Amino acid sequence: MNYQETLDWMFSRLPMYQRQGSSAFKKDLTNIKALCKILHEPQNLYATVHVAGTNGKGSTSHMIASVLQTAGYKVGLYTSPHLKDFRERIRVNGKSIDEASVIDFIKTHRTFLENQKLSFFELTVGMAFDFFAQQKVDIAVVEVGLGGRLDSTNIIRPLVSVITNIGLDHTQFLGETLKEIAFEKGGIIKPETPVVIGEYQEEVIQVFKDLANANHAPVYIAEHLVKDNFDTDLLGDYQVKNVRTAVQCLKLLDQTGLNIKHEHLVNGFLSVSKNTGLKGRWQLLGERPKIICDTAHNREGLILAMSQVNKEKFETLHIVLGVVNDKDLESILPIFPSKAKYYFCKPDIPRGLEAEALKEEAVNHGLHGQVYESVASAYDAAVQNASPNDFIYVGGSTFVVAELHL
Repeated sequence: MNYQETLDWMFSRLPMYQRQGSSAFKKDLTNIKALCKILHEPQNLYATVHVAGTNGKGSTSHMIASVLQTAGYKVGLYTSPHLKDFRERIRVNGKSIDEASVIDFIKTHRTFLENQKLSFFELTVGMAFDFFAQQKVDIAVVEVGLGGRLDSTNIIRPLVSVITNIGLDHTQFLGETLKEIAFEKGGIIKPETPVVIGEYQEEVIQVFKDLANANHAPVYIAEHLVKDNFDTDLLGDYQVKNVRTAVQCLKLLDQTGLNIKHEHLVNGFLSVSKNTGLKGRWQLLGERPKIICDTAHNREGLILAMSQVNKEKFETLHIVLGVVNDKDLESILPIFPSKAKYYFCKPDIPRGLEAEALKEEAVNHGLHGQVYESVASAYDAAVQNASPNDFIYVGGSTFVVAELHL
């Protein structure tokens, strides 16, 4: 199989949560352990950092990786989901895994993958761990996919564990309350391994402290400890919290024997996009009119994004909006401003919510606009309708942003 045929096999034969939803979600570590066993436990051949949380874990992971690269280390970075190409999930020093390695991995292990009935995510995690070992990385930054305790990434023994924050997302899998979700995400806390908590949240801090005490793991709350301000090339005021979280993690890594100097922090934070290829976080797509896309997709993330929108100066606000069909619209639609022109669309995945259904719910919250047959047509209409002094926001789902020409 060539690369495209390999991808087609992966997408068609293996359940993929991002596209299909709950039918592809497995709360079990049996498969990833079995895969890593036949791969000769590659995840144990290099140091790791483990990053979980409801919002900010992707940006934080990229920040940590960027600073480590600036400090001269060979850095693996595993994140999900991808925007354009599957290979974005697995990077070494910012460069995506090559097509040949993807093809060879599937060719070599296809029979096992089929017999074991691995999910798309389980396969990808194993491929990442194996590739990082082949590339002889010094350290890998590994982002949790969903939750933490039973996430496929949770077989590593990291130098530092990181939990950015807790919000109500994926409640059908992780629990209906913040404490239940915190318990699942806190499952990445390991024995005698320092854990960084990005934000102090009164409702959940005791959950983390109890888990840490049980594991004799020291707890560091970045919001209280980090006073340094580092500028970053990632736009959006919300990145300030992610910077603090990353700084605390990097300080702890420095204490483990890695050599991370102040200049590495300064230059690493200023070069995150360049060093790691991160896209879709308050990304500027145009100036007149100003066009911003953002992958925020849950209540907490969208509150931050809309707060940022409200700080912008414009004559008319245009919002290109699409979501997935398991999104709790009652929790997110009230966040969006009523004084805006909406362009409703459906992301091109099986989980995408029909644009007409989104519009019907939006009208109930005072949000008005037109329905479009695709993200592209909605985006083009917004650009056509906007004046130079207007502002266009594109978002609601990672998969809406993924269909733009970034």
